[in-house]
Amino acid sequence: MTDADGPLDFIRAKVQQDLADGAYPAVVTRFPPEPNGYLHIGHAKAICLDFGVAEEFGGRCNLRFDDTNPAAEDIEYVESIKADIRWLGFDWGDRLFHASDYYGRLYDLACALISKGLAYVDDLNEEEIRAHRGTVTEPGRPSPWRDRPAEESLALFERMKNGEFAEGSRVLRAKIDMAHSNMKMRDPLMYRIKNAHHWRTGDAWHVYPFYDFAHGLSDHIEGVTHSFCTLEFDVNRVLYDWYIDQLLPAPRPHQYEMARLEMTYLLTSKRKLKGLVDNGDVNGWDDPRMPTLAGLRRLGCPPEALRALMKRVGISKTNSTIEYGWLEDAMRDHLNRTAPRALGVLRPLKVTITNWEGPEVPVDVPTWPQDADRDDVRPVPFGRDLYIDREDFSVDPPRGWKRLALGVEVRLRSAWLITCDEVVSDGDDVVELRCSYDPATRGGDAPDGRKVKGTLHWVSATSSVPAEVRLYDRLFADPIPGEGKASFRDSLNPSSLEVVQARLEPSLAGAVLGDRFQLERVGYFAVDPDSGPDRLVLNRTVGLRDAWSARPAASAGAGGAAPKKQAGGGGDKTPLSATAQARVDDQGVPDDHARVLDGPLGALFDASVAAGAAPRTASRLIVDELRRLLPDEDAAPALSPADLADVAARLDSGDVAGASVRELLGALLDGEGSVADVVAKRGLQTAGADAVTDLVAEVLSEFPDEVARFRAGEGKLMGFLVGQAMRRAAGRADGKSVKAALMAALK
Repeated sequence: MTDADGPLDFIRAKVQQDLADGAYPAVVTRFPPEPNGYLHIGHAKAICLDFGVAEEFGGRCNLRFDDTNPAAEDIEYVESIKADIRWLGFDWGDRLFHASDYYGRLYDLACALISKGLAYVDDLNEEEIRAHRGTVTEPGRPSPWRDRPAEESLALFERMKNGEFAEGSRVLRAKIDMAHSNMKMRDPLMYRIKNAHHWRTGDAWHVYPFYDFAHGLSDHIEGVTHSFCTLEFDVNRVLYDWYIDQLLPAPRPHQYEMARLEMTYLLTSKRKLKGLVDNGDVNGWDDPRMPTLAGLRRLGCPPEALRALMKRVGISKTNSTIEYGWLEDAMRDHLNRTAPRALGVLRPLKVTITNWEGPEVPVDVPTWPQDADRDDVRPVPFGRDLYIDREDFSVDPPRGWKRLALGVEVRLRSAWLITCDEVVSDGDDVVELRCSYDPATRGGDAPDGRKVKGTLHWVSATSSVPAEVRLYDRLFADPIPGEGKASFRDSLNPSSLEVVQARLEPSLAGAVLGDRFQLERVGYFAVDPDSGPDRLVLNRTVGLRDAWSARPAASAGAGGAAPKKQAGGGGDKTPLSATAQARVDDQGVPDDHARVLDGPLGALFDASVAAGAAPRTASRLIVDELRRLLPDEDAAPALSPADLADVAARLDSGDVAGASVRELLGALLDGEGSVADVVAKRGLQTAGADAVTDLVAEVLSEFPDEVARFRAGEGKLMGFLVGQAMRRAAGRADGKSVKAALMAALK
């Protein structure tokens, strides 16, 4: 890292300072993926940071598989992760590790905590543990087993390890502080029983460590100095430090949090991505429409483009969402400089040059027309029978049409000028154009300087080679998939894949996997692995220009606007059932919600109300939020009524903001823990008065001109200032509180 690279981000600045201070002899980072799915584009940011920092500062980066959940892991995922890292241009050398390498050491460290009176075996079940943990405003209650003698806990822990107990019957917990303000510190779980076969250790273990216990200790064991993670783990840092401080000597690693990569038009939830694969919405994890690194690689995305994108995104501590167009721009920028040009016609329309005499002749076509320093040309055969793209001809051309039409002259790229003299139709379809060429215009220029309408690409009908071309587009038609709809699947783009039978210039007959090129006037393409000796398959990596920026959001990818499906049933006017009517009359549930609750989700609604949820809040959570997270709107969610009632209570009391609810429910569906755990882990608590005041001060400092204009009478700027504060709050603040704080500060 040099001064020429510009200012350092906060992580690199810290690493640089640590080296200058002699805090560590060398930088050691780690990339710790869970082998429970394929890596996605969000992981690319972590890979580039973890391996990039080590490389820039002369250190090393370990690859460590966090293989602590055998039920969800597979060797397929392990091998895919290795391939993805190498594809991005990084290598771990001889520094390949697994959390399972340390199972014996971690077990001994857990026993050491028990012996010190800082851990115990708890017989409470999951629901009881959740009930004892308390809330963000109330301290937890100690387990009846919290003071179990160390000798008894050690004996029980060994029996747990040996497989003598059923899953869920006992856990090992740290003994810290049941009244701690950070709920991660309220006697967190260290080990659980899992009688599952592990892909590396077989059936040797029946207890497996939780992430918080294994991760920091594994970092220390490997000599990691700087441990990078995303912002939702900031509340875990105190526990990360606590385990290391209790068990291992200095120096120790330090954890640093950064914003994760969020991008429009895609999902990065492994659960949802797996759902797309399992449901057949895509053709596997490496489908080129998927945001997985395997999918991007198959699409033809250059790894250099992805690394350039990560550099552009940068490292910060503020969550934000970038436009999908950034990825497309990065791919175009790299491919424009590196992809050779070729001629190909996606939707062939026969053209007969009626005044052509003799056999085909070679036409020299430049391979790098954008690079003045490269004069490479290649011969492309031209003759009587050609193909142009069907989209380059119009029977009834609109005003300003610059392509071929009856009686119109155009230029064929690097060849001759032709004029369409006759159109041959078969019913409603044009099947052939009969044209004449001007022999004096070889190379595409008229000696008399006359102007032509446009320049078209073409191929020989007799010498061109066939190819299956897959025209991929964005998988989702909405910037935030599922927003305002019943399910994220309702946002799937019906036009995300079109397959055409194309014709390509003969030089592409030998194209092999790894080749990328630009088909002139069409886009950038890559050879797909489905290609073989007698079959050429191409994938469109990206078009020559952004085809989405001018599309209305509702019609993107669909070819026209379509009415949005209402989350709660829309304008359905059919009579309510007796049960639904009772929910409306007795519980105040809106009509459209009551219609939805007539289905499979009604049981969850009734049970959550029985558990204490306010009916209107419960219906809103189920219909407007939870249903959008389900892989199938008729699916029974893996969410307990008690958890839903807890979420409803927190929403009603203001402990969590409405903008955070969907994230909270999604984490619960992903099995991240209890409501309290997720709220604490992800920092979903509503920002307090002090935090709101800080947000407001930050906004006022950043936008002095807008503040001055507001004070001068431009009241509409209040909306702008509130929006800026809410964006920084990332859904953790109430709009009314923010506006009130702004008004107070601007008096």
